Amino acid sequence: MLFRFLPLGLLICFACAQPSPSTLIEVEKIIQGRVSEVDGDFAVAFQHLDNPEDQLLINAREEFHAASTMKTPVMLEVYKQAEMDELSLDDSVLVKNEFYSIVDSSTYSLSPDDDSYSELYEQIGTRQSLRDLVYHMIISSSNLATNIVIELVGADKTTQTLRDLGANDIQVRRGVEDGKAYRQGLNNTTTAYDLMQLFAAINQQEVVSDQASQAMIDILLDQRFNEMIPAQLPNDVKVAHKTGWITGLHHDSGIVFLPDGESYVLVLLSKNLTDEDAGVQALSDISKVIYDYVAH
Repeated sequence: MLFRFLPLGLLICFACAQPSPSTLIEVEKIIQGRVSEVDGDFAVAFQHLDNPEDQLLINAREEFHAASTMKTPVMLEVYKQAEMDELSLDDSVLVKNEFYSIVDSSTYSLSPDDDSYSELYEQIGTRQSLRDLVYHMIISSSNLATNIVIELVGADKTTQTLRDLGANDIQVRRGVEDGKAYRQGLNNTTTAYDLMQLFAAINQQEVVSDQASQAMIDILLDQRFNEMIPAQLPNDVKVAHKTGWITGLHHDSGIVFLPDGESYVLVLLSKNLTDEDAGVQALSDISKVIYDYVAH
């Protein structure tokens, strides 16, 4: 996943011109007005973690190509299997670049030119800890690390863990850049609602221990791509999140931690964007509107 950084001139604070909304009805009205200005389709899922009934869902059950947001469920599956002693995060894993299509088991490889973490390709043939591969899968969105890890833990097991959480629509079918699968429509898909459930479960230690959940949050806090949810938030607000991007589509999803101890899950999805910079800016603006509502 390559990510293009936005020109500074586009980082205009739309929400600064808005009064802080005091109700979710006001929040939804502002968001609907904002996305109407952009050519594309959007989904939003918000849930206050201290008050789960404080929730806003806009197109939250609509299916989107998951892009790199599927890497968070894969990380969760790693930590789950580690707690079940099926593997260890300290396991030494071979760095390779040969994978098998889910269509016919034919082999394919990834290109460093299409990956946001090309450094790992220099390590092919060596071994790295599973912990380091998971770390770069999330913070650098390494496609190569993702394919190595998902082959280890299993896409089917990852999806089943999500089903056990009640996330019934998200589909983790395969690794990245499986061209044959893509051409047959066999993609990883998600909904804003299911990603919201996933992050709430991580925060509430519903799948793994408190220590393992905190370890995942710490990784997500190191995210290198911060053009959407965190972009307009104050510096003392922390965001544990995972982005995703392919042509015409930008996502961000995670947990927002306010300095006063409040926290919330926010998932922002988009597709069919004709102007990707405008789409990213709209998602950043939506994040600021949600923050203003919670912090007002």
